Amino acid sequence: MEWLLLPIDVSRAHLIPDNIAWHGRLMVIAWSVIFPSGVLIARFMKISPKQDWPNQLDNLTWWHSHWILQSLGGIAVVAALWLIWGMGDEGAPVLSAVGIHHLMGWTVAGFCVLQFLAGWLRGSKGGPTHPAKDGSIHGDHYDMTPRRLAFEYLHKYLGYFALLASWVTTLLGLWVANAPVWMFLILSIWYVVLVALFVKLQRMGLAFDTYQAIWGPDPDLPGNQRKPIGFGIHRRAG
Repeated sequence: MEWLLLPIDVSRAHLIPDNIAWHGRLMVIAWSVIFPSGVLIARFMKISPKQDWPNQLDNLTWWHSHWILQSLGGIAVVAALWLIWGMGDEGAPVLSAVGIHHLMGWTVAGFCVLQFLAGWLRGSKGGPTHPAKDGSIHGDHYDMTPRRLAFEYLHKYLGYFALLASWVTTLLGLWVANAPVWMFLILSIWYVVLVALFVKLQRMGLAFDTYQAIWGPDPDLPGNQRKPIGFGIHRRAG
């Protein structure tokens, strides 16, 4: 127990201002809890266990959950950045732990901004349940236009990369703050649990294609004529 309470580096003191401490707590909550939860829901809950797919289509539970969680995570990130605004350590070497943490932290924050911008600019949905103003069923998502394709590639691949980069940044932040050993261990174990859960759900075949989840397996639909976007995405026959 005494070892768990010791700082990671016993040669340094664990003394940080309250605003930096809360910066770290908010970033951990956002990037280690809220964002990963939203990602898991969006990837593995497009069809709920009790949903009679394909007779029941476009279950929006996953979408609302994903949107709410990622929005809350974004708010936490903004609050965490506000707490340290103007406190950059210009004297820290770029290749030092502090310098790398700052560089990676702002890079990950930039990825976060790109994700939200991509979401706002993803275009229209379309389809039978979301027709255009002229009454047609055309839409960026339904037709899988270049705009939608660009969004999906960016949103999916950049999202996973940002999440993994944030975990490295978080652990590095613990080192910079010289946090207690128990924090480092708990977070490391938590990341292993998240990865294990991801692998288990993936092996269960729950990473379902968004397009089919919304509009069904008809092979004549525009999106079903394309290869699913993202790694390990599954499709089903009707």
